Amino acid sequence: MNKHTSTLSLKDLVSILLKSAIAPSEIKDAIDLIHEQFQELTQITAYDSKVEYLAAVPTAKGKALGLSHAAQCLLDYNRTHKFLKGMVAAIKEKQQNHPDETIHILYAGCGPYAPFMTLVAQLFSPNEIQFSLLEINKLSLHHAKELIEKLELTDFVADFYEADAVTFSIPNAEKYHILFSETLDALLYRECYVPILFNLVPQLPEATTIIPNNVLIKGRFSLTSVNDPNYKVMREDVIIDVRKELDAYETTNTIPEQLPEKTIDAKAIDIEQYHFFALDTEVHVYNDIWLTRNESSLTLALEMEIEKPFTFNSIVFTYTMKDAIELKFSLKD
Repeated sequence: MNKHTSTLSLKDLVSILLKSAIAPSEIKDAIDLIHEQFQELTQITAYDSKVEYLAAVPTAKGKALGLSHAAQCLLDYNRTHKFLKGMVAAIKEKQQNHPDETIHILYAGCGPYAPFMTLVAQLFSPNEIQFSLLEINKLSLHHAKELIEKLELTDFVADFYEADAVTFSIPNAEKYHILFSETLDALLYRECYVPILFNLVPQLPEATTIIPNNVLIKGRFSLTSVNDPNYKVMREDVIIDVRKELDAYETTNTIPEQLPEKTIDAKAIDIEQYHFFALDTEVHVYNDIWLTRNESSLTLALEMEIEKPFTFNSIVFTYTMKDAIELKFSLKD
């Protein structure tokens, strides 16, 4: 980018991010400029240290990010870039499939910037798309409303809901074409992406597009560390496939306290032949758009060295959603 980029409009910056070929430096520059504009309009820097801005908000299951941490998500460059591309692609596909309809989007966890509304709206008219914003954090929703008003985008918003997406009953659920849930972290820890889908998806039409479409957690065995340039996956197991679990769950009016356990038979795979085990989060955003290892804070790997002799018969993984949302593992004889 050049010295004239400070005069670029939000629409210009969104268009840059949607180019078919774009360098990482261009992505960073464009998002930094977007952040500057949002910061100026809201006085939210993403690094505010006020207690009320930092505090996470308890939900029925798990926690929602505090205002400052939610704002920081914009500066997760690959995350913002790929989520934006996925959202725009999904809207355009829905427009092709429903040429005479306004495309309705339910946006869960919009934070103070609501970036996947405030940025996406730059490319469309209010007759083409309408958003319903769902946010549990009262302060975040207040600032999102303020930003939307200052950007003169209020005509794009059908409804604002201050509510817990884990328990929310969707008014007129049949109208929605897209559910966007900006509510996840690496290893699906603490945040509410999984229980939110268990609550909201059964209420929506079957053809509703979900963004991010899916999250996979994979266990990978190797001879070297993930930081080794010669790293190679020797064995891979899917620990969690969120959409597969959602599709298989027979009760649609309750959220399970945990997902089915995943067991790796340590003896059958001869675990002693490996030296490292890594848990990877892969986020399927939409179509061929993925976030993979270390592209984002959402996909940071958790690696463990395998201590030997390994005397246990199995490794059991359990994803709980009762007292806390987290992936646990235990070693069993």
